[in-house]
Amino acid sequence: MRLRVATFSTSRLALSVVAAVIGLVHLSLAPGQEKPARLTFDVAVIRPSQPGGRGGGIKPLPGGNGYLVQNMPVKAMISLMYKVPGRQITGGPDWLNNQGYDIEAKADLAYSLDDLHLMFQNLLADRFNLKFHKETREGPVYALVVAKSGPKLKVNESPQDFKIPILPGPDNVFVGTRVPMQYFCYFLGQQRLPQEWPVVNKTGLDKNYDFTLSFMPDLPPDFPKENLPPGLLDRPSLPDALQEQLGLKLQPEKGPVEYYVIDHVEKPSEN
Repeated sequence: MRLRVATFSTSRLALSVVAAVIGLVHLSLAPGQEKPARLTFDVAVIRPSQPGGRGGGIKPLPGGNGYLVQNMPVKAMISLMYKVPGRQITGGPDWLNNQGYDIEAKADLAYSLDDLHLMFQNLLADRFNLKFHKETREGPVYALVVAKSGPKLKVNESPQDFKIPILPGPDNVFVGTRVPMQYFCYFLGQQRLPQEWPVVNKTGLDKNYDFTLSFMPDLPPDFPKENLPPGLLDRPSLPDALQEQLGLKLQPEKGPVEYYVIDHVEKPSEN
């Protein structure tokens, strides 16, 4: 009793703070509090795309409460949701890359883009029974670095708008809006570069950026160039355009490359 009286009289505030801290520790250790709830869509309708359908796309709904997929193969979904170029996804049946699906997935409320991607990853696991493991192999990579001229990108601090970050604009010029460097490396890894190597971010740039990028695609040798839009052949190569227009550079290096190896996948369950 003497100790209690002494502590109380010394500082009623200090005792309250200690009690609050003890209460927080107790709550943090309470059963069921260790892990957050698993994020999933409320409703997801999945259907095979109609044969012969052209084009396709995958994008979040404007309000951030779901995802819409039109005529896209599962491999492309995996590539986007895990931000890994398709060439670094191995294994799996042929239909993984040649059977398109339409998906309309809706959540109970608006979520961040990262949370929506986590929901979609869980959808692939639950409805397609997707299982994979990662393998890290040493190999050649392109390191994306800042050129000596410095970056020529415009910082965009606007709120998330749930739009696709990089889209082809007029005259086949790519327009980037609120693009983080991780996504930009993913975009570059999807292009035909002089060598089909992964692109890793070593720019040190940690914000979202706006830009336009105009370049001549690296085409297969037998591609009919007469079908190209006027002026496209006069544009610089992608590596040159990066340096001239954005102040960035692709630097060949050796480094770890992460591969996603498909262990199991099934055609989706019925709705």
